[in-house]
Amino acid sequence: MPDPDKRKLRDLKRALKKRGNKHRRAGLKKSLADNPEEAAHAEEDLGRHRSDALNKLDNDSTRKKKDDEGE
Repeated sequence: MPDPDKRKLRDLKRALKKRGNKHRRAGLKKSLADNPEEAAHAEEDLGRHRSDALNKLDNDSTRKKKDDEGE
């Protein structure tokens, strides 16, 4: 039976990535309107809309790698 917590983590990460992408696009659009010459060199700042902290939180048996015993 699937783990309900894993589903919640996936949904949370999906929502966070969607919000971060929307925030990133709005920031790029604003920098393009404010300073078109430097817009191509603008740095992306996701701020609190980062999902990298949620990576590898669902370490279950399907994610574990088997050790190579032949080496």
